[in-house]
Amino acid sequence: MPDYGHTLEFGTFVTPGNDPASTPVALAELSERLGYDLATFQDHPYQPRFLDAWTLLSYVAARTERIHLAGNVLNLPLRQPAVLARSVASLDLLSGGRIELALGAGGFWDPIAAMGGRRLEPGQAVQALDEALQIIRGIWDADERRALHVDGEFHHVHGAKRGPAPAHPVQVWLGALRPRMQRLIGRSADGWLPSLTYLKPGDLARGNAVIDQAASDAGRDPREIRRMVNVFGRFGPTVTGQLQGPPALWVEELTGLAVEDGVSTFIVAGDDPTTLQTFAEEVLPAVRAAVGAARGA
Repeated sequence: MPDYGHTLEFGTFVTPGNDPASTPVALAELSERLGYDLATFQDHPYQPRFLDAWTLLSYVAARTERIHLAGNVLNLPLRQPAVLARSVASLDLLSGGRIELALGAGGFWDPIAAMGGRRLEPGQAVQALDEALQIIRGIWDADERRALHVDGEFHHVHGAKRGPAPAHPVQVWLGALRPRMQRLIGRSADGWLPSLTYLKPGDLARGNAVIDQAASDAGRDPREIRRMVNVFGRFGPTVTGQLQGPPALWVEELTGLAVEDGVSTFIVAGDDPTTLQTFAEEVLPAVRAAVGAARGA
């Protein structure tokens, strides 16, 4: 029964709907009113149906007061790391410390290449992400007086000025499914953010083991790394599959993920305000209570 010691948190994964009440901005504002801790937005810069994620994050930050915000996940191949670092720090300062950074190494390489990004093999994408993390954290290290130098194969800076520092210690979460990326999380990131629909039975336990070992090998405490998951489902009167059924089913399955796999952040996806409200009112508090009881809290 792994417990990595993190407070249980809940977020939304906002996708654009057709109803005016289901715009990304409206859903983010609703998420805040319903008491969610986090609102996140998909980032597919090559998809013209979607608003640009960074513009959307900035607009939503100005329309909200409490909720934390993040991409889910930001597309690194189309976002220059040093500029992204300054964008994150700037918005974190402007929003009072409410921005987190979730990154992906890339995956849809045809549209990425069509937009001018470099097509990478899986190992190259992980290396590029590793180099980007060095640059991003280096830019944020505003107390270091020396200019930043990172001479990577895919990302490099030569004498970049550091700063500004974010308003709070921004968390860096990585979307990952494979051991090579999971080892990078253990060495260098603050959280693991996969989507439940892409995981097979046992994948969370196996991924946790890889991350824990990599963290220990790097001299880190595995408890530093938050375990998160995007969840996709539908409420209904009868059980038809994973997270397909009444709220009680959701409570049972999410409690199991928290207690058995150490997940401490659940991010519910959807473009339906009713789904977000049902989750907030009937699932969220029940999962908190069940997990607390299981851990003797």
